[in-house]
Amino acid sequence: MDFWSNFWDIIWWFLWIFVFVAYLMILFSIIGDLFRDQKLNGWWKAIWIIFLIFVPFLTALIYLIARGQGMAERSQKEARQVQAATDDYIRQTAGSSSPSDEIAKAKGLLDSGAISAEEFAHLKAQALSKA
Repeated sequence: MDFWSNFWDIIWWFLWIFVFVAYLMILFSIIGDLFRDQKLNGWWKAIWIIFLIFVPFLTALIYLIARGQGMAERSQKEARQVQAATDDYIRQTAGSSSPSDEIAKAKGLLDSGAISAEEFAHLKAQALSKA
């Protein structure tokens, strides 16, 4: 009997920890959305924060109901901006070289003696197959 009592106490604690962590995630999402929203006046942001401090559960529920759609749109917009910035960085870092650029680089390696004529022919065929 004692084992099952302790077992259900542990399950109960895990449930409450899960609920608390979920609440914190919602709270931080709301606060992040408040500061991300450019249309909302600073005073309204302060009022939302004050209500989140003093009446947290009710305010979070009201915020999610009243501003949930805009919250999702702002989150998607930020995700698109981050993806675009990542894509730009990858393109800049990797460099989008054309087949002629790759052949010219291979020709430079051939002229310097770093690669053989067979390797140059292989690199040239590889570059032309990408086009």
